[in-house]
Amino acid sequence: MSCDLPDSGVMSARLTELQAGMAIPYGGDRVTYVSAELAAAFRPGDRLIVVQETGDLLHVPADAWDIATSAVSRAYEAFGHMGAVTSDQLDSFYGRFAELLEDDTVFAPIAAANAADVESARARGRSTTRLELTDRMRADMIESLRIWEKTEVSTEPVEVVTHDGWRVEVHRAGLGVVGFVFEGRPNVFADATGVLRSGNTVVFRIGSDALGTARAIVEHALEPALDDAGLPAGAVSLVASAERSAGWAMFSDPRLAIAVARGSGPAVAQLGAVARQAGTPVSLHGTGGAWIVVAPDADPDYVEEVVYHSLDRKVCNTLNTAVVVGELSGPRVEAVLAGLRRAAERRGTNPKLHCADEFDLDPWWKESAPISRAEGEVTEPRAEKIDPTQLGREWEWEQSPEITLWSAPSVDAAVDAFNTYSPRFIASLVSNDPNLHESFYARIDAPFVGNGFTRWVDGQYALRRPELGLSNWEFGRLFGRGGVLSGDSIYTLRTRAIQQRPDIGR
Repeated sequence: MSCDLPDSGVMSARLTELQAGMAIPYGGDRVTYVSAELAAAFRPGDRLIVVQETGDLLHVPADAWDIATSAVSRAYEAFGHMGAVTSDQLDSFYGRFAELLEDDTVFAPIAAANAADVESARARGRSTTRLELTDRMRADMIESLRIWEKTEVSTEPVEVVTHDGWRVEVHRAGLGVVGFVFEGRPNVFADATGVLRSGNTVVFRIGSDALGTARAIVEHALEPALDDAGLPAGAVSLVASAERSAGWAMFSDPRLAIAVARGSGPAVAQLGAVARQAGTPVSLHGTGGAWIVVAPDADPDYVEEVVYHSLDRKVCNTLNTAVVVGELSGPRVEAVLAGLRRAAERRGTNPKLHCADEFDLDPWWKESAPISRAEGEVTEPRAEKIDPTQLGREWEWEQSPEITLWSAPSVDAAVDAFNTYSPRFIASLVSNDPNLHESFYARIDAPFVGNGFTRWVDGQYALRRPELGLSNWEFGRLFGRGGVLSGDSIYTLRTRAIQQRPDIGR
């Protein structure tokens, strides 16, 4: 076997052969073994990435590696020219990109590509909830680009220290190449281009289900907008590969300044581990799901409304766990169930409930008839008992709203459970007691804290900044930034000395 590190020095190996049962060391003191399936699939010139945290062996075919590294190279070269790009050019780019997406003639081939992607995904039994480029998604993309068109990044120094005869200025500057791996949502194009506003370039891979749509957007709208604005070729680069391994290859490239993965679960954690061992800082979404804690003094009508409005669809900031303090039955439990039922009725389906306590549920849960949806799905209200250690499990529902319900003996106990079991993402307390809210905020280990519905956690909705990703605290608190990552929050600081007299010395 030949094993050589590539010229770029990333944590992977270029091998001429791979044999089943071959021992591969990892983590300094552990060993993993090559499976027969991996050995059979491996070809000369392919790459093997050994994940040092887990021992996972990631096979990257040569063509996927080449596609990813070529895209990073284009973005890396473009970054060298971003210092000369003017604010007017960036305004022109965002405006032109938005205009092209608004043009029905330009958009027609993009819509056709998306329809083909949706049809293909459905035929393979894949979810199309976030894949379909609806009129609403198109409008959101255009709105996002218009926001970036009007957003100005200040050229004024963020700090000035004055000395006798000289001064020091601290300025924001572009960080470098930002690497993204997104799930199959076409609107990520508008989100990802936000990094140009702060002087960065971007390379990204979109989920394979949306690759046809991505290629069409690049061809008909993105690249023409870049060209018209005179921005460097490669400033926005798509890794045009359906292979998941292309994402591993991209995150292995040490030329990335930061690696961002959207989505949740083991795949995102694995991508983060790949980037970290290449020496690249990461921004990971991690597990989703919000908690609402209902205090004993909470108004039931208010509770019902915030539950209802936190369950309009399944995304990361959807209500996942409802905690009613001190009740197994009563008006606040009924309010949570009423909000859940209304959310299901809005979608023409029935809800699912996971109880971590012996709640006295009203008869509706047993007497309500199943609802048949137009596409043939039949759902029935369901209440299942779960272990309290599962309080933080994220329910990945498509149509039927699904939550966990638990009764805590106190608000402090609810906070302790959140800090222990949840992904430490979003926490909301429903109470009329200002002192209770202050103590809740002080103790809850979450980057996003509120007093009502949970779906407000969104960069564009809450902060009027198109968001590149949300980060929970599942992997620890974030250094020097908030949980909303936006294009103008990715930067470095440069320090400049300006001397007025020649006779200054130490």
